[in-house]
Amino acid sequence: MGVGFAYLLAFAAGVSFVFQQAVNSSLRVEIDSPWWAGFVSYLGGTVVMLAVALAAHGSLPTTGMLGRSHAMSWTGGIFGAIYIGISILLVPRLGAATVIALLVAGQMIGSLMFDHFGLFGLPVHQVTAPRAIGAVLLLLGAILVRL
Repeated sequence: MGVGFAYLLAFAAGVSFVFQQAVNSSLRVEIDSPWWAGFVSYLGGTVVMLAVALAAHGSLPTTGMLGRSHAMSWTGGIFGAIYIGISILLVPRLGAATVIALLVAGQMIGSLMFDHFGLFGLPVHQVTAPRAIGAVLLLLGAILVRL
């Protein structure tokens, strides 16, 4: 896969995320519950990921594979639920652009820390001046989007 195509896919995933937040927010209003809206979102995602996992890999992970995994590796869904729950609560109050801008700024700051320290086995990518400036610009962008 070429770098340009990878960039395009990442961009498309970002647009998809905004779409998800908008429909989750709409469902929240329609069923009067951010928690059930989040559940529906995760249920739909679970069904799609199961279908893709079965189609792409063809077999379930073995008990040996599962036994070698770390406990922290199983917590991704918890952090995803926090992410989705907070998004569903805030999009109607702050607007999609502000919430997404703040989420992206938070992701960037967190990503810089994870990269810099190589957390959870990520390759180390030191925080450099250009990377830090980029993060500051994202924070400023989040502030400007809200004005």
